[in-house]
Formats: sequence, C-alpha cells, structure tokens
Amino acid sequence: MSRPIVAVVGRPNVGKSTLFNTLAGERISIVKDYPGVTRDRIYADIEWLDNKFTLIDTGGIEPESSDMMLKYMRAQAQIAIDTADVIIFLTDVKEGLVDSDYSVADLLRKSGKPVVLVVNKVDNFDKYQNDVYEFYNLGMGDPFPISSSGKLGLGEMLDEVCSNFNSIETNDEEDERPKVAVVGKPNVGKSSIINKLLGEDRVIVSDIAGTTRDAIDTDIKFNDKEYIFIDTAGLRRKSKIKEEIERFSIIRTVTAIERCDVALLVIDATEGVTEQDAKIAGIAHERGKGIIIVVNKWDAVEKDDKTIYKFTKDIQDVLSFMSYAQLIFVSAKTGQRLTKVFEMIDTVIQNNSMRIATGVLNEIVTEATALKQPPSDKGKRLKIFYTTQAAVKPPTFIFFVNDKELMHFSYVRYLENRIRESFGFAGTSLKFIIRERKDK
Repeated sequence: MSRPIVAVVGRPNVGKSTLFNTLAGERISIVKDYPGVTRDRIYADIEWLDNKFTLIDTGGIEPESSDMMLKYMRAQAQIAIDTADVIIFLTDVKEGLVDSDYSVADLLRKSGKPVVLVVNKVDNFDKYQNDVYEFYNLGMGDPFPISSSGKLGLGEMLDEVCSNFNSIETNDEEDERPKVAVVGKPNVGKSSIINKLLGEDRVIVSDIAGTTRDAIDTDIKFNDKEYIFIDTAGLRRKSKIKEEIERFSIIRTVTAIERCDVALLVIDATEGVTEQDAKIAGIAHERGKGIIIVVNKWDAVEKDDKTIYKFTKDIQDVLSFMSYAQLIFVSAKTGQRLTKVFEMIDTVIQNNSMRIATGVLNEIVTEATALKQPPSDKGKRLKIFYTTQAAVKPPTFIFFVNDKELMHFSYVRYLENRIRESFGFAGTSLKFIIRERKDK
C-alpha cells in the first residue's frame, strides 16, 4: 500500500518550513546519503503512532508583490489539491485572517480533499484563544492552534491529519494492473514515450500549474495485458521562477513514485546522465521501487562500437547506488526497442515481489560466510545465527546476529551480492535489517 501524501499549504512566513522541519527532524531521518539524492527537504517520511505518511512542503520562494501573492497561493494550493490525500492549511494567528486565506480556502473547499485548518504561532493558548476563534470564519471546520517553533499542539493536529487516512478512497488498492511511473527531467521525452506506446498523440502536457491526478494516468494495453502509466510531465509553467518549477516537479515525482510498482527513469541520450537524474533515481531507490533506466533519443546519438559501453559505464558511475537497475536504450521518435519495456516491467515486478524459502536463504548465507569470514573486532567475531525474508516490495531480509556493531556495511553489501548472484532480483533494491540476538 502506498503511503498517504500530506501537503502543507499557506502564505509565506506563516511557518510552513518550520512546521515541516519540526515534524521531519523529530520523527525521522530524512533522505539517506545516497549520491545526488535531494537534500532540499521538500518531502519527508513521517511516522506518527501507527501511521506512516509522506509530508510535502509546498513552500518555495516568496512572491515579489501582493498581486503575485494570490497567484502564487493558488498555484501552490492547486499542486496540493492535485497530489495530496490530506492538506494542512497553515495560517498565522499574529497576522490574523487575510484575503488570500479566504481565496485559498475556497479552492481547497471545492477540491473535496480533507483539509485540516491549522493556526500557527500560538505560543500561549490562553493569550491567543480568542484570536484563534476568528479562523472559524473560513468555514473549514475547527482550527487547530499550534506553535511549530515551540512544538505545542502538534499531537492533536497529527491525530486529526491521520484520522482522515481511513476515509481516503484509493482505487489503486483494488486495481491489480501494474502501475508504472515515468519520471525524469523536463524535455527528456517522457510524454513522447507514453504517446508512442499508446499509438496516438494524446496531449498530456498542460501549461497550467498542475493537472489533475487522473489526467496524468494513462491506460496502455500490450499483448492483452493492461498497464497504468503515471506521467509526471504535467508541469510546464511559463514562469521565470526556476526554483518554484523544480520544487513542484519534485513534488509530482515523489507522489507518482509513491503510487507506482516500477519507475521508468528516462534519461536523454544526447545530454548523458546528470546529477538531476541521480536526484530523481534516489527518490525511487529510497522507496524500494522497481527501477528501469530508459535512455531515450538513442537514434540521435552518433555511435561506434564503444558508444553503448561508454554510456553504460557513465550511468553506473553516476547511479552507483543502484547498480541493480535494468537498462534499455530506446527512441520514442522511431519506436526503436520501445515495446521491450513491457517485458522488463513484468520481470521487475516479479522480482520486487519474489519470496525466498528460509531454508534456501540460510544455505546461501552459510556458504557465503564460509567463503569470506565475517568481520571481527577486539577478538569478537560476527556470527549470523539465522536469516529470513520479512517482506516483499522491496524484498526485505532480517539477519539475526550476535553483535550489530560487527555487521559492517561492506559485509552486508557482500551478502547482498551473493543473494543477487543466486536469485537475480534485477531491477529491484533489497532491504536489510540487522537484529541482535544473544549467543546461547
């Protein structure tokens, strides 16, 4: 099941980033240090009691004038409406209600999405109680008073946010069709690939700030099997504000990857693999999704007998943290090798859901430890008592050991390679959990 998406919306200076950082910093370690993974903290995985969700900060930069303010707020609200399951509408008790709050409240109300109205900067509940009542005028239900900097009132707010998760209708859960997110930088040919596979020129790209979630889902049938392609190319805003566009496109990417089984990372062959590609790849890797790297515009590259090897090596160097990813060179323009993508999708989904019998797994690990002695420290050697597979999507393995500290990263990598040699797992990351158990 994909995690619910919660977006924070509000005017500049109401404390969106403070709230985001407080929740993220307290409850999770954000993005792992994979090379190139985004560190601008636009999204974070949050756990509250038994609930897990992805929090998105729509923050961005401040508009230059009050005229731009409303435009900016609407664009921001629209992104939240299109991508989020629950919206936190953040306001400021010290500034009180302003016109743009009413305008955004109207948009959010019409969306039909659950909205939690939060009044920030309430550092003293007794002092500001009457000022909080003013926010009932928005007609968004009970306002939740909090202080994100003082960490007051956050529990009740999070309880309210999480109470909406049960009512979220997700057709995705019943829909067994493979879901494929097509991700990558702008202009690498994401929509062209979908249009070519679809066999018609369907206009998916829109020049307004965010198209609806449904509009970016495309059903494609191949060999009597149906697939859902989620296109993240819906954002082409005519705006000078590059940072804002990048933030919004990352938000789209995170939400698309959250919903998919397999991510197709599209790379432009004429540009080569870039840091931005690594950033996007990191999001899918982090979430344990199946990954296929699709090098598009291959027809436009001048080739000799070494071109494909050089390109493959460049990709492996930049995306070294996901050497397991499947790789295919295609052309959306000519259709070259494009239908082979379906075969790869099926294989990767199968691998992402593969289960290994416990007996067989322990045989592999025992053999691996016999071939390469486990690490030791101060005379104490690592012992692996038992290994079991705990989950799929991604395949997750638990090692029960005598001392967690002795299980070095390099040895986990060695065991991962042995498991991959035996079972393949092409196109999917593997997750390892180390548990300590005393030697009997």
